[in-house]
Amino acid sequence: MNIGIIGSGVVGQALANGFIKHGYSVMLGTNTPSKREALQGKTNGKARIGSFADAAAFGEIVVFAPKGSAAEAAIKATGAANLRGKTVIDTTNPIAERPPENGVIHYFTTLDESLMERLQRLAPEARFVKAFCSAGNAFMVDPDFGGVKPTMFICGNDDDAKKATTRILDQFGWETMDMGKVESARAIEPLAILWCIPGFLYNNWSNAFKMLRK
Repeated sequence: MNIGIIGSGVVGQALANGFIKHGYSVMLGTNTPSKREALQGKTNGKARIGSFADAAAFGEIVVFAPKGSAAEAAIKATGAANLRGKTVIDTTNPIAERPPENGVIHYFTTLDESLMERLQRLAPEARFVKAFCSAGNAFMVDPDFGGVKPTMFICGNDDDAKKATTRILDQFGWETMDMGKVESARAIEPLAILWCIPGFLYNNWSNAFKMLRK
């Protein structure tokens, strides 16, 4: 299967290498031409490199991984038509351009609206699924927590897109918890605030969440 990745930062690079490791064909998208040669090295030459629109057209599934503050602009630059009908795994968090306060990062959204809801409105025919936004990039693929599978919380309006995302998460070593429709991103996105606190306060970034059930 072809995977198109929109965004070439550390999250996009980590997921690109993870998909390559698990046998997928990958195109990593950047709209900054000067970055393209360096990105070849970041994937050992195993990923194709193109524009946002190129990556969206290439991918049977698209991973959306730009910086949160640039996410809406990235949707517009990609073109909603290039995402029409596709599963789009949204990794973004609405982190504001302000320093943390006692380890607590700031968001530019409220609890009444998630970033994914904004993106869904910009590309209404894309099948968005929230995932990978509550874990560090070092643990997104094949996380090792002593044999305990961490939980990845997902949500989205399309059941088939969530099933496709769950299959990927299974391959990547995660337990998946489906939290419902797009509005649940209002609860999932803020998990990154909690995840970051031990990092900023104690320099401990080797964490993940686990849902316990009876």
